[in-house]
Amino acid sequence: METRILDSLSDVRPGQWDALAGAQPFLRHSFLEAMSLSGCACPETGWHPRHLTLWDGNELAGALPLYAKDHSDGEFVFDGSWAEAYQRHGLAYYPKLLANVPFTPVPGSRLLARDEASRERLLANALDYARTSGMSSLHILFPSAAEAALMNEAGMMIRKGVQFHWRNPGYRDFEDYLAALTRDKRKKIRQERRRVVDAGVRLRRLTSSEIGDDDWAFFHRCYRLTYEVRGRRPYLNLDFFQRLGRAMPESILLVLAERDGHPIAAALNLFDRDRLYGRYWGSVEDVPCLHFEACYYQAIEFAILRGIGVFEGGAQGEHKLARGFLPTETLSAHWLAHPEFASAVGRFLAQEAQGVSRYVDELGEHNPFKQE
Repeated sequence: METRILDSLSDVRPGQWDALAGAQPFLRHSFLEAMSLSGCACPETGWHPRHLTLWDGNELAGALPLYAKDHSDGEFVFDGSWAEAYQRHGLAYYPKLLANVPFTPVPGSRLLARDEASRERLLANALDYARTSGMSSLHILFPSAAEAALMNEAGMMIRKGVQFHWRNPGYRDFEDYLAALTRDKRKKIRQERRRVVDAGVRLRRLTSSEIGDDDWAFFHRCYRLTYEVRGRRPYLNLDFFQRLGRAMPESILLVLAERDGHPIAAALNLFDRDRLYGRYWGSVEDVPCLHFEACYYQAIEFAILRGIGVFEGGAQGEHKLARGFLPTETLSAHWLAHPEFASAVGRFLAQEAQGVSRYVDELGEHNPFKQE
């Protein structure tokens, strides 16, 4: 098989890429291409595409979404301390190689391949490319557990993290879900939802062609404000979201909050047959508990209605635990070219993994569901 490094996904037919990527929306050709064409993840913003592909004649046999990075922004697996250590010793940490969906901390397959042999070949070629490229390191973020095991066998170091995921064992409706919670958690959620209703706020869930240009413009205004109030520049622009809406409308859920006939908040989710992914939110008015309603409760209702098994609420957020989201381990794999730094990082990751395990155990003591 032939290995090709691509600086643009336009060199691959969407159908070929999507046949390997599967159902998850973030790995689809149109999502990754929208990141690039909108100017969000492109060389001008420090994301240099180096997509690694395997070809069996004209057939795409394997693909790894890969970037050379000039920084560590938009990754959600934080290695800033590693970069600082390199700098203190007069070494260059950037550019580095990163395999991940830009600005998206969602676990899933990273080694997109037609069979196991192609998957192993893809990983071996990625490591060979890292060794010969002159870059400091290779980082593969949020792979599946099976892929992480393969990466560990290939000599990469594994790092553990935690997200909070809501799971649907087959709830009939939202009340059935509430009935599974402890009394105090159930009472709190009902109080939060009532406060939003009493504030005169109405929620609407929009999918597919129901989402118009005005809705996208308002959502992006909310998204931008979320970053600006924290003094940060937003990663994504309106062009990206509009491209997403045109390319994959069947995978989008937009929750709009309205008061007196005017929109005041919005939350964007993506979904496939099995999972719902909470992504971005913002508001132009401050309404108590509206964040919980727009981002969590409306999405949970949607997941129950559609029979979706898992709702991934995104990065961080211990506050999600009280609302039925349980801690879930995430993984990343790392290879560093410098042997001494690789050894030091390996020791750090072993200690960090113990801390993550203790953290998950402590969270387990606050399980919001009734115990049999």
